[in-house]
Amino acid sequence: MSQERYDRLVAESRAPYKGLRKFIYASFGASGAIGGFVFFTKILAGRDLSQSIPNLALQVGVVALMVFLFRWEDRNQEKDR
Repeated sequence: MSQERYDRLVAESRAPYKGLRKFIYASFGASGAIGGFVFFTKILAGRDLSQSIPNLALQVGVVALMVFLFRWEDRNQEKDR
């Protein structure tokens, strides 16, 4: 077994499913961004403001959380190297 492959397997054993987690973070972030866009356009149109504003805040929170988790995953990956 080559040293490069061994190193990759050791890194994977330290942080299993890192690629899957990053894909999930990106997917949920994209979903939150789409939802945020929908609620933002509803607010601009002036429709259902009492429901759209809290929903927009929730979507922005989801996107912010996913960005934080994605960056945290990258920082941990750099530490492992």
